[in-house]
Amino acid sequence: MIEEKSVRVCEKGHKYYKSTDCPSCPTCNKENKPKSGFLSKLSSPARNALVHNGIDTLHELSNYTEKEILKLHGIGPASLPIMRSSLQEEGLSFKE
Repeated sequence: MIEEKSVRVCEKGHKYYKSTDCPSCPTCNKENKPKSGFLSKLSSPARNALVHNGIDTLHELSNYTEKEILKLHGIGPASLPIMRSSLQEEGLSFKE
């Protein structure tokens, strides 16, 4: 079955197509992508999920378990190794 995509317009006026309820604008995501830091290594959905939940530093990320992070909409298993290695580089880890 082919999912129906609808035209959306973000608050900045960018037009884009989505087949889900996710309000994330692809153009805004590219414009807002950090140039450095662990968030720059993640996909837009994963980055948006963390930022939307107030997690924008590795210290904040280390307050969560891997299971808690995986429950966030937009985070998939492919993001965990990136987050894990970023935490390890700073001498941190996910909460046990």
